[in-house]
Formats: sequence, structure tokens, C-alpha cells
Amino acid sequence: MGYAKGSIDEMGEGPGFRKVRRELGVTAFGVNAVIYPPGQEGFLHYHDEQDELYFVYVESTTPRRINNRADEDLVLFIVGGKDGYVARDGQLVDVERDLPRRQAFTTSEK
Repeated sequence: MGYAKGSIDEMGEGPGFRKVRRELGVTAFGVNAVIYPPGQEGFLHYHDEQDELYFVYVESTTPRRINNRADEDLVLFIVGGKDGYVARDGQLVDVERDLPRRQAFTTSEK
């Protein structure tokens, strides 16, 4: 049985997604970390299929939004999947409001 290790800091800079799955070679499920800068408001979204595990369990079709109201970056570690890894299937609830903000936020992905 092999193993992999890494550091979120080595997976990118600034706000946005860190592709933990890709960096560590995980194939059975999705794994991301998300950096939310101070004051960052999340995006109300749901997934077509994959459930996600935050600090609490969230079913795939439950709309949710993450906000960072602190004075420091929030590091959000996300594990999601359905019978193995599912490609990005997140859907915005309010596309007109959130799509431009999400596109700007995800440009910092590594």
C-alpha cells in the first residue's frame, strides 16, 4: 500500500481551489481544499450526483454557501464523490449573481 503527502501551501497561492486529489494521486473520490480570504462570501451551489463531506455531511442536492467572516484566510478541505470520483458537477443556484464572482475566484486555481 502506497502513500502520498503534500502541503496545501505547495498546491497554489491566493484564494481559490487547491486540487488535492490531483496533487496526491487520489482516484477513488474527489478531494479539494478551498482558500477563502477574509470577507469572502461563498457561492450557493449543489451537485448533480456527488455528496460532499464538510465538517457536517451535506447531501448532493442541498444548496449551500460558505462564507468567511474572519480576519484570516479560511482553509476549507472538501471530500466529495459517489461510488468513486465524480468530475466537477457543481451547479450554481443563482447563475446571474454568482457566475462572474465564481469565475474570478477560480482563476487562482493551480
